[in-house]
Amino acid sequence: MARTTVRLTFRGDTLNDPIIYRLGKDFKVVTNIRRADVAEGSGWVELDMDGAKGEVDRALEYCRSRGIGVQLLEPQ
Repeated sequence: MARTTVRLTFRGDTLNDPIIYRLGKDFKVVTNIRRADVAEGSGWVELDMDGAKGEVDRALEYCRSRGIGVQLLEPQ
């Protein structure tokens, strides 16, 4: 199991979607929120994702397909 740290950036309607819940439910990844900042209309979350590389890649592609910005970060 590998750890990937990402920053997900949300805008508009994506703020109302339960994305982090979906990542854990629909993909074989375990998430841990490191920090976040959400305001009206936009927000971001730094998230650790633990899981097989293929599952993490699928989960990140799902985020991109929903219009969520994905930035890979160095693990802390």
